[in-house]
Amino acid sequence: MQRIYLDYNATTPLRPEVRDAMMPYFTEAFGNGASIHAYGREARNAIDTAREQVAALISAKSSSEIVFTGSGTEADNHAIKGLTELEKSRGKGNHIITSSVEHHAVLHTCHYLEQRGFEVTYLPVDRYGRVCLEQLRAAIRDTTVLISIMHVNNENGTIQPLEEICEIAREHGIPLHTDAVQSVGKLDIDVQALGVNLLTLSGHKIYGPKGIGVLYIRRGTRLANLVHGGSHERNRRAGSENVPAIVGLGAAAEFAKREQGVYAAHLHNVTERLREGLDAHLSGLHYNGHPDYCAPGTLNVSFENIEGESLILRLDMEGICVSTGSACTSGSMEPSHVLAALGLPPRLAQGTVRFSLGRNTTEAEIDEVLAKLPKVIQQMRTLYRG
Repeated sequence: MQRIYLDYNATTPLRPEVRDAMMPYFTEAFGNGASIHAYGREARNAIDTAREQVAALISAKSSSEIVFTGSGTEADNHAIKGLTELEKSRGKGNHIITSSVEHHAVLHTCHYLEQRGFEVTYLPVDRYGRVCLEQLRAAIRDTTVLISIMHVNNENGTIQPLEEICEIAREHGIPLHTDAVQSVGKLDIDVQALGVNLLTLSGHKIYGPKGIGVLYIRRGTRLANLVHGGSHERNRRAGSENVPAIVGLGAAAEFAKREQGVYAAHLHNVTERLREGLDAHLSGLHYNGHPDYCAPGTLNVSFENIEGESLILRLDMEGICVSTGSACTSGSMEPSHVLAALGLPPRLAQGTVRFSLGRNTTEAEIDEVLAKLPKVIQQMRTLYRG
């Protein structure tokens, strides 16, 4: 059976050109970038090139603002813990503002900090998951040391008004962090224009390897270290660099920068084909992404009178791979915190599927999904009504 993969928000396949770029650093170019001999210099040059490629992807002012981490989750933790704990130690305050629909890498970090004396405001969102700018303004205190709002939601694809959020943060002199894991490559990211202090991204979301992420730290933004040890990453993240993964992320970043416009157009086309087909063949649908501010490639749909996990298993039997939401909460019986924040009734939230499309998604695959999905839905609804 030829499988159709529509779970690109969970992870993307390693691009063949990226794999080829990585291979020498698993074999003959095996040096440690901290060594000063020829092998080490070769590794260091490769790391520096990748740092420049990532800086170019997000329009950073300098490659020195790029810090390689072990994942997007680690980068989120470093940004939030590193900044807030330093600011608290300097007597600046202990208040954090975030949103109720953040990835758990942010939410659980904030929960951790609450247990250590920090106060956190979790902003509510509208029906489609966007924060209200006036509520953000009202939440700011004299003790606020960080605002952390994601760029694109991983479950429903809604884009936050990040430019306006950054402007509010600048007005009050508050550093801003954004988790851009789901927006990098799909949207044109310019950290200079946005004005963010901290931004995180992940290699395996842009057709690079797993186990590698990036924390962008705007020059002048001070953080306490999350990992202690050697002087790697300019004394900001201890531990020998994962040279093959860094090289792979650099190559993936270069492709993402070069192809962003074409990639976004492709995602838009196949997503609209899927949406139009669903509307033509099914009733009882609810789309949870914002109708105007949604990243291309994500279609989050709630089906009336359907149990989402059962639907995913049925589709998997048909060779169609989708998810209910974040891969990081797979297996949890709890309703999605994102859908709950949108105000979806629990029964409707339980019938939700996330279709996330990618560079390998074809129109023929979408048509095959549309040929199979309505039949599965109708069969399940018949059984549901019993």
